[in-house]
Amino acid sequence: MIDIAGAVAAEAIDEQTRDQPEPEHAAAGVRPVAAHYGDPIREQRLLATDVGLVDRSHRGVVAVPGAERTSWLHTLTSQHLGSLAAGQGTELLVLSPHGHVEQHAMVAEDGETTWLDTEPGDTGGLLGYLEKMRFFTPVDPRDATADWALLSLVGPRATEAVGTLGVTGLAEPDLLGVPGPKFAAGSVPPRPTIVYDVRALPGGGWARRVRLGVDLLVPRASMSEVVGTLTAAGTPVAGVWAYEAVRVAQRLPRVGFETDHRTIPAEVGLMAPAVHLDKGCYRGQETVARVHNLGRPPRRLVLLHLDGVTTDQLPAVGAPVTVDGRTVGFVGTAVRHHELGPVALAVLKRSVPDDAALLVEGQAAAIDPE
Repeated sequence: MIDIAGAVAAEAIDEQTRDQPEPEHAAAGVRPVAAHYGDPIREQRLLATDVGLVDRSHRGVVAVPGAERTSWLHTLTSQHLGSLAAGQGTELLVLSPHGHVEQHAMVAEDGETTWLDTEPGDTGGLLGYLEKMRFFTPVDPRDATADWALLSLVGPRATEAVGTLGVTGLAEPDLLGVPGPKFAAGSVPPRPTIVYDVRALPGGGWARRVRLGVDLLVPRASMSEVVGTLTAAGTPVAGVWAYEAVRVAQRLPRVGFETDHRTIPAEVGLMAPAVHLDKGCYRGQETVARVHNLGRPPRRLVLLHLDGVTTDQLPAVGAPVTVDGRTVGFVGTAVRHHELGPVALAVLKRSVPDDAALLVEGQAAAIDPE
């Protein structure tokens, strides 16, 4: 999609952006993605009110075939995958031994292979962990990014737009509630905490109904054909800047942006979609259970409104958030939203009150109380 008229590559604007293919994927032919196509605010409005097609083909794709793939992934990750069936998707985390978030992946199961797509830059870490944990299990995880690409239809008309590709009737995401502290054993259903409907695309690949719309995992060789079919039917394109603005407004965290080396799932809203609290042991489970039972993770994810007066520059990922000169957290993703203005997701100490007078790189910031 970088060849579409008006496309401006994310890496052409910021050479250090994380929204670019990993070097080994770029060397294998993975193309840059567009930050925008000439009018990022209009593109945002499309995603918020209608539908748009976003190129997210820089995400890493890991394929996990093998007869015991779901039971094996169940033991290694935070999600309940033992009952994951063909035509279902979900989310999972890989945690450190101390319960800190290391990787996040979106999941799609087709009956023969479990497909994991993850943040650009994290493919090697995720694949490396899986390879180390294979032992004698009949699974064969591999990096499939050079052959498979992720596109996203975003917006309230996403399910209508995917009908152009021959997929109809995608069910909305089915999310379980997070149980209270010290819940009764066996009270959480033995299934993924969020289930996404996954359907085969007639031309190859899969459509997955997610919270922001519909993800399309397609053969990279067929990507141009899929894009052409959708745009010919009237679906406009939008860049990753617009996608990020919608994500921030929905307060959906992104690993590597709203996380640091100390982040635990309960701090950033990853418990509901990615952590099953009654599935048994996995790496990092003890910390997850302890924090949940105590009921007060040390930090929380918030939406900040930035004054936009002191400077028109958005704060960088990781910029400190201060109160009276004392650092109380950090900024994750900052965007210019078409309605909210300059806003950012930030992770703050839980003790910071909603009415605190905050500063971020010299500009005033206020917590959105929701």
